[in-house]
Amino acid sequence: MGRVIAGIGRVMIGLGALVLAFVAYQLWGTGLSESHSQDVLRHQLSGRQSTRPATTSVPEGLPPVTGGRAPPSPPPEGSAVGIITIPKLGLDKAIVEGTGTADLRQGPGHYRGTPLPGQPGNASIAGHRTTYGAPFSRLNDLVPGDPVMVTTSQGTFRYDVSRSLVVEPSDVSVVAPTGTDELTLTTCTPRYSASHRLIVQASLVGPPTPTATVPAGPSRATPTLAGDTGSSLPVVAWGLATAAVAVGIWLATRLRRRRWLVYILGAPAFLAALFFLFAAISRVLPASI
Repeated sequence: MGRVIAGIGRVMIGLGALVLAFVAYQLWGTGLSESHSQDVLRHQLSGRQSTRPATTSVPEGLPPVTGGRAPPSPPPEGSAVGIITIPKLGLDKAIVEGTGTADLRQGPGHYRGTPLPGQPGNASIAGHRTTYGAPFSRLNDLVPGDPVMVTTSQGTFRYDVSRSLVVEPSDVSVVAPTGTDELTLTTCTPRYSASHRLIVQASLVGPPTPTATVPAGPSRATPTLAGDTGSSLPVVAWGLATAAVAVGIWLATRLRRRRWLVYILGAPAFLAALFFLFAAISRVLPASI
C-alpha cells in the first residue's frame, strides 16, 4: 500500500512539474518565438521602404503624420503590414496580415477584410494579452485621448483613443464596417482567459489615405473575434511521442546501473519532445490569449 501511495505521489509531482513547465513556456518561451518573427516582419518592411512623402505637424514628442501614397495591393496572409506604436505602453511592434493562430504568434494581426490602417473605415488589429510577446498586455491602460501611431507603406497615421469596452467573443460588430475612420484594437480579457474581448477604439486624426480594392473570395471572409485554432492531432501525436520517450528512459534506468548516464543521454530527447508538445498545445488555445 505504501508503494502505491508513493507511486501516486510521484505521478502527481511529475504532472505538477509539467504544468509549471507549460506555464513557463507560455509566458516566456513563446516570447522568444515572437521575437524572431518580429525580426522577420521588420526585415520584410525594410525592403519596401522608399522616399518619404511630405509630412504634417503633430504634437511634440510624437512621430510626424504622413500619407497620400497610392493604395497598395491587399497583402497576403502572414506578411508584414506595418508598425504599430503606442507611446504610453512602450509598444512598438510589426503588424502581420491575419488573425489566425499562426499569424498572432508573430505579433499583432490585422483583421482580413477590414481596411488597412490609415485607409477609410474601421481598420482592426488583434493581439495577444499574455503570450507570444503579449503586445496588448496593457491595452486596458489606454484612456480617451491617448495616441496610437501606425506606419504602413502609405505613410504614418495617428489615431486618438476614443473609448474602451468589453464584449463577447462572438460580437463581431466592433470590427464591422463603419462610416467613420477609426482603429479598433482587440484582445482577450480578463488576463489568462478567453471569456471576453477587450476593445479599444481610436479615431483617425486627419484625412484618410486612398484605399485598395479588396477582391471577393473566401480569403477575405468576415472576421471573428474568437480567432481560429489549430488541429488537436499534433497534440495527440506529440503527447504519445513524449510519453514514449519517458517510458523508454524509465525502462533504460531499470536495465542499467548507471542511471545518471541514462538521464543525461535521454534528457535532450525528452525535452525536445516536450517542447513540440507544448507548441502543439499552444496552437489549440484561443488565438488571442
